[in-house]
Amino acid sequence: MKEEKIELIKDGKRLDGRDFEDLRPIKIEVGVLKRADGSCYFELGNNKALAAVYGPREKHPRHLQDAKTAVVTYRYNMAPFSVDDRKRPGPDRRSVEVSKVSRESLDPVILKEYYPKTAIDVYVELLQSDAGTRTAGINAASVALAAAGIPMRDLVSSVAVGKIDGEVVLDLNAVEDNHGEADMPVAMVARTDTITMLQMDGRFTKDEFERGLKLAKKACHEIYELQRTALIEKYSKSVGEGEE
Repeated sequence: MKEEKIELIKDGKRLDGRDFEDLRPIKIEVGVLKRADGSCYFELGNNKALAAVYGPREKHPRHLQDAKTAVVTYRYNMAPFSVDDRKRPGPDRRSVEVSKVSRESLDPVILKEYYPKTAIDVYVELLQSDAGTRTAGINAASVALAAAGIPMRDLVSSVAVGKIDGEVVLDLNAVEDNHGEADMPVAMVARTDTITMLQMDGRFTKDEFERGLKLAKKACHEIYELQRTALIEKYSKSVGEGEE
C-alpha cells in the first residue's frame, strides 16, 4: 500500500508551531559527570544527549600511539530506550558512521600536537531521540572537550536543515525527518564560518542549498553563544565558590 502523505505545514506553520527558521529549545549543562575529565548534557527539543571526555591519557596498546599527536576516538551510541521501538544494544552501521563523521567534525579544532602518544576519548550517549541526534551529540562533545581543558582553536556548533512540503526549514524534528524530502546536517566553527561537516540525504536545488546553508550558519552562531555562555557560567561559578 502507498504510504499516506502527511501534511507537515499548516497555515504557514510547522506541526510543532515553529516558523521555518526556528530552532527547537536548547538546554546545556556543563560538568554533569564527576568522574569524567569533561562532560556536558545537551537538550535539543526532545533530544537528550550526554557527552563525556577522558584524557589526554596514555594510549593503550602502545602500538596504536602516534608519536606526533594525540589519537582522538569518538563513540556515538543510542540507548535502547531512546526511541519508541526498542533499539538493539551495541554498535550498528549507523552508529559507526555517525561516530566517524562526528570525530572528523571536531578534529580540525583540537590541538592534538600538544599531547603526542596519548588518547582523547569522547563518548556520546543519546538518552532520547527526536531527529538531529548527531548534531546534538557534536554540540555536547564540543562543550565537554572544552570542559576537560583540551586545547582547542574554538568550539564546534552543529545543526541540521531540511526540506518539508517544498519549504527549506531549520532543525527537523522526527516527523519532519521521516516524512520530509531532504535533510542536511552541518557542523562549523561559528566565529570563522568554517564548515567541518556537511552531509545530505535527499535533494536540494542550488537555491535551496544556499538558503539552507545560510539558515544553518545563522543557527550555529546562536548555538555557539549558548555553548559559550554555559561554559562561562559554569566556571565563573566555580571560581566564585573557590574564592569564598
